[in-house]
Amino acid sequence: MDRDTAWKGVEDGRLRLADLLEDLSPAEWENPSLCGGWRVRDVAAHVTLPPQAPAVRWAVEFFRYGCSFDRMIRESAIRHAGLPTGEIVAQMRQYAASRKVPPAPGTGVGTTMMDVLTHTMDITLPLGRPADIPPEAAVVGLEGAWALKVPWNPRRRLRGVRCVATDADWAVGEGLEVTGPAEAFLLLLTQRPAAIERLRGPGLELAAKALRVPTGHGGS
Repeated sequence: MDRDTAWKGVEDGRLRLADLLEDLSPAEWENPSLCGGWRVRDVAAHVTLPPQAPAVRWAVEFFRYGCSFDRMIRESAIRHAGLPTGEIVAQMRQYAASRKVPPAPGTGVGTTMMDVLTHTMDITLPLGRPADIPPEAAVVGLEGAWALKVPWNPRRRLRGVRCVATDADWAVGEGLEVTGPAEAFLLLLTQRPAAIERLRGPGLELAAKALRVPTGHGGS
C-alpha cells in the first residue's frame, strides 16, 4: 500500500471509530476498555490527541509529567476525556485526515494506523461490538508495530515465534508458527492478552509468555 493510500486508511479508521462512538450509550462510554485503568472515554480521547497536537505541545506535556512518557500519555488522555462525549466525537471527525504524528523515533503512518486500529479494538472487544478492521489496513499497522523498539519491541519479545496472518499477506519472525487474522496480531504486537484467544498454532505458548510483560500504559 502506498503512503497516500495508507493515510486514507487512517482517516477511514478514525471516521469508523467516530461512527461507533456516536452510537454508544452513556454507560458504554464509562465501560472499562482493554487498556488497564482506562475507560472507553479515556481511550477515545487519547485517539483524538496525536492528529491535533503540534510538536511543541508534546514537549510541554512531556516535561509537565516529569519526562515520563507513560505518565504523559495516561494523564493527557484522562484530562482530555473530561470533555463532553459529543465534543470527543467531533474532534475525531475534524482531525480524521490529519497526518500529524508525535515527535518520537519510528512514528509515521504505520504507527498511526496501529494506534487507531488497536484502540478501536480496545473499545469494541469489551463492549462486544464489531471492530470492522480491513485486513489490508491492519497490515499497515502491523508493519509499524513490528519496527518499534519502544515501548513493546515485538521483535525481541516474540523471538522464536513465526507470526502468519490468515487473511492478509503478512508474516514475520522465525520459529514456531502462530496463525490468525491480521487484527489479532495487532493485539499481540501491542501486548494485549486478548490476542491469544484469537490465535492458533504451536508457537502460541511462547506468544502467551511474551504477553506477561506489562507495558506500563494504555498502549499509546
